[in-house]
Amino acid sequence: MKANKTKYDVNPDLAKERLKCNFNIEEVTFIIDGGKEKTLQRKKIEDIALNNGDSLDEVPEECLSIKERYENAVRKSCIYSNKVRREMLEITGIENYASPVLRRTADAFFKDISPFMLHLGMFVPALMGQSTPDQLAEWLPKALDMQIIGAYAQTELGHGTFIRGLETTATYDPEKEEFVLHSPTLTSYKWWAGGLGTTANHCVVMAQLYTKGECHGTHLFIVQIRDLDTHMPLTGIKVGEIGPRMGFSSADNGFLGFNQFRIPRENMLMKHAKVEKDGTYVKSARHGKLTYGTMVFVRVTLVSEMSFNISKAATIAVRYSAVRRQSELRPNEPEPQILDYPTQQHKLFICIATAHAFQLTASWLWNTYEVVMADMKKGNVDALPELHALSSCLKAVSTSDALSHIEQCRFACGGHGYMLSSNLPFLYSFVAATRTYEGDYTVLLLQTARFLVKAWEQAEAGKGVTQTVSYLNRSANSKRVNWDNTHEGIIKSFQAIAAGKIAQCVKSIRDRIKSGMDYEDAWLMTTVQLVGAAEAHCRAVLLGTYWNEMKRITKTSSENVRKVLHQLAVLYLMYWALEKTGDLLKYASVSKKDLDELQRRYEELLAELRPNAVGLVDAFDLRDEILHSSLGSYDGRVYERLMEEAQKSPLNAEPVNPSFHKYIKPLMLGKL
Repeated sequence: MKANKTKYDVNPDLAKERLKCNFNIEEVTFIIDGGKEKTLQRKKIEDIALNNGDSLDEVPEECLSIKERYENAVRKSCIYSNKVRREMLEITGIENYASPVLRRTADAFFKDISPFMLHLGMFVPALMGQSTPDQLAEWLPKALDMQIIGAYAQTELGHGTFIRGLETTATYDPEKEEFVLHSPTLTSYKWWAGGLGTTANHCVVMAQLYTKGECHGTHLFIVQIRDLDTHMPLTGIKVGEIGPRMGFSSADNGFLGFNQFRIPRENMLMKHAKVEKDGTYVKSARHGKLTYGTMVFVRVTLVSEMSFNISKAATIAVRYSAVRRQSELRPNEPEPQILDYPTQQHKLFICIATAHAFQLTASWLWNTYEVVMADMKKGNVDALPELHALSSCLKAVSTSDALSHIEQCRFACGGHGYMLSSNLPFLYSFVAATRTYEGDYTVLLLQTARFLVKAWEQAEAGKGVTQTVSYLNRSANSKRVNWDNTHEGIIKSFQAIAAGKIAQCVKSIRDRIKSGMDYEDAWLMTTVQLVGAAEAHCRAVLLGTYWNEMKRITKTSSENVRKVLHQLAVLYLMYWALEKTGDLLKYASVSKKDLDELQRRYEELLAELRPNAVGLVDAFDLRDEILHSSLGSYDGRVYERLMEEAQKSPLNAEPVNPSFHKYIKPLMLGKL
């Protein structure tokens, strides 16, 4: 299957690579997308979005000023929302407003990011998840039709992950039936919200709710912050852009402060808690858990987004590596393709496998999320702690791994990978932010660790535990597992590593309590170990889920497709086993001979995958407009595109820059 039409001849080396491929690329694409129908739907949407050329820029984004980049992003956002997105929603349906397919086409429009991203990614989900039916009828049609443009303001200048510490207040005035929003300190100003700086006119705001002199914790409020006609900030609102940052330069991340700003009582999102006209506070018995849904939703979708970003980086680096030739292995022989070097394969093939691992895990996690949300609507929140722990650790580990793998892809492209036109620096800066936003890596793993410690105590007491920690039932009272050099054996060994680390954490906490510490101090002193235990648990979940889901979805696949996807999954297992040899030696009865055999088999597997490398990244089916890369285009015209992009630099607009006559020449003549 040809992923991109091209008016140029394909680079001969890249063309030969495609001839080597021994599996049906289109069949793998269907698997990645979740079925043939979804692939056809995605391609139809991409045609609508990209075939009219609206996503193209006359001047590369990286050559524009911050102001110009933002204004260009707004222009394209409006085109995307007005024409493209309307047509696409007719295909996918309103319930799929934030589907991966729509997010993928949005990426084609924006090399950096859309100022509307948080409108679609957080503002709309918050309305859908936290509004009453009447509020949905009032606000959701306007939001989906872009009659209002929203942001989501939770993080403050002084507080991020610790939501209970937020300082913005919403105090109810029963006489006027209004809430008074106020920012009592500088650190209470909302900070970082995408689209807030200059784009949004509405905002979902998280604030501490006060009524009848009592604080009821954080709640969500929908707030108009700008005049719909003039776009000027309303009286009592102080709003602006937070300034240059490592990435997200076109997202106008903003700050927001309130000075006794009033909103109607009905602007409190009241699905799970409400304030009556007289100020009486009424909430669901499970209000705290029910309102967590929006953030869990975002964390779940981020796992899939990490798969997508790794697939882009891997496609760029693998195609480049098939075109690039380097060194002379033997006299008078052609320079080999750098993809022929095992060290290059070691850097890149794990990226392909990880993209598959994260996508299958994301689909499994999404199904779990939907089941839990359905149960919650019936009043059953028993499965929410496990979902919280899963979404927390998978968000943390997937974003961290994606960042590492994208950087590895950049390294694999040498100096050319450092060029902004390669798109690898943009991918890196984007994913670097995801490691922090919607939950910091360390904090999320510690949240998972709380769940794991409780699960260990349940297993130790002989009580049942949930499915993802069921391995604790056989580990709570046992020693090291015997090494089993099979694929299932590797997974069990990683479960043993997780169990062993959790057990050590519990022991450390108990020993510190015996020495006189209270529980929280004992926990604090054990947090380094707890982070490691949560990461180990997440590895065990990832390995087990990827392996089981791969076997499930390939049952009806053709022989060669099943074989190559099996090889990728085995590579993933072996890669992480070799990365964690220290843990294996500590928690599994593995020998040096076992590890040597594992290393040998891993290197053989790299060679077996080598002929299919380009075919595997072609199966991601990423159009050139989505890759935005001079190194990763379908036709492989790497050097021609690098030169074409270089010519677009503003410094090449004239043969002599004015600075020569103004500064350099006087310096040369000693007249400066």
